[in-house]
Amino acid sequence: MIYLHQRALLRELFDAAVAAADPAHCLPAWLPDPPVSPRGRTVVVGAGKAAAAMARTVEDYWRGDPARLSGIVVTRYGHGASTRRIEVVEASHPAPDAAGQRGAARLLQAVDGLGADDLVLVLLSGGGSALLAAPMAGITLAEKRAVTKALLACGASIGEINCVRKHLSALKGGRLALAALPARVLTLAISDVPGDELSTIASGPTVPDPTSCADALEIVDRYRIELPAAAREALQDGTAETPKPGNPGFARCESRVIATAQGSLAAAAQLARARGVTPLVLGDAIEGEAREVARTLGGIALSCAAHGVPLAAPCVLLSGGETTVTVRGGGRGGRNAEFLLGLALALDGHARIYAIAADTDGIDGSEDNAGALLLPDTAKRAAAAGIDLRARLAENDAYGVFADLDDLVVTGPTRTNVNDFRAILIEPVEDLP
Repeated sequence: MIYLHQRALLRELFDAAVAAADPAHCLPAWLPDPPVSPRGRTVVVGAGKAAAAMARTVEDYWRGDPARLSGIVVTRYGHGASTRRIEVVEASHPAPDAAGQRGAARLLQAVDGLGADDLVLVLLSGGGSALLAAPMAGITLAEKRAVTKALLACGASIGEINCVRKHLSALKGGRLALAALPARVLTLAISDVPGDELSTIASGPTVPDPTSCADALEIVDRYRIELPAAAREALQDGTAETPKPGNPGFARCESRVIATAQGSLAAAAQLARARGVTPLVLGDAIEGEAREVARTLGGIALSCAAHGVPLAAPCVLLSGGETTVTVRGGGRGGRNAEFLLGLALALDGHARIYAIAADTDGIDGSEDNAGALLLPDTAKRAAAAGIDLRARLAENDAYGVFADLDDLVVTGPTRTNVNDFRAILIEPVEDLP
């Protein structure tokens, strides 16, 4: 069977989730009035996979004098957009590179020497932490890159990763806001993190940091991450500590989250209802190993199919958040593809269950796909092609499986990011003749 209707519906749901977080849709209503002082300037800085699209939206909707608008944002390679007054720099993600380091240095220069009449408009989105590569004094970019790669491979959560990155940075964890003093700072953020915590989005460069050097040390030691000697010493003696809540330097700083995973799930749920399918949003902050989350959500889907609990078919289970993958094999992965591979094993070819899992930024991990589709005949087609799903999962080769089955979801960069989107569709039993 081809399952054209189901494939189209799942893709529609994903597209609705992405559209809800499009900067052109979610940003204009949040734009501030320009400074009223004749001397006041607006300097736009930012980082993330949505940064270029956000900068373009600022230019398109800006209500002030364009001559007093300037700035620079850093985005991932391939995620750029055409702008007129705000420069766009492209750099590496998820591991930082020299372009990101140069971009971070120029971003700090852009906010240096501003006055109290000036406004710094900070545009943040997922990926900003890796793209703003400003290693603390005493460690090199190569050393920071090695720590980042180790954290990404060990199964640490995004909150844990960003806790470490903040304390090894000259810019993150509130330091950018202090560098912009005495200007007013307004941060507009598209959230890619569970809980939408501003101190975690792009490692919170403009908000106080509630985590500590001791927290960062505990994380690297628990995951057995090797640190440069200078970094460990700075964490141990507290010289790497970030500015904390109550610091007077944040008195003129405001922050707003303008798009979230929950908003995107709500948009998908609305579309599902319009298509005659009952939605259930399981949560926007689901974390854990991708394959284990798949087993849990697969169990809920099987219950819906067999017992109509917690929902009777036709229904769709929607969820967001950020799963993790502990890399043990040598295959090509991506946490959404790995989730679906685990789900395929959990569902064991159930005839009425379909799924999509994809990252709203259009990039699943570091691959060229957003995610993939799972159909009732996925396991059967894999077996016919000589693909051992369990062996491929052990090798973290989920990308390879869905590429071989021609079930990858490829969108290219979406220029936004509210993290993972998952939809599991359960169809009713067909009426017998």
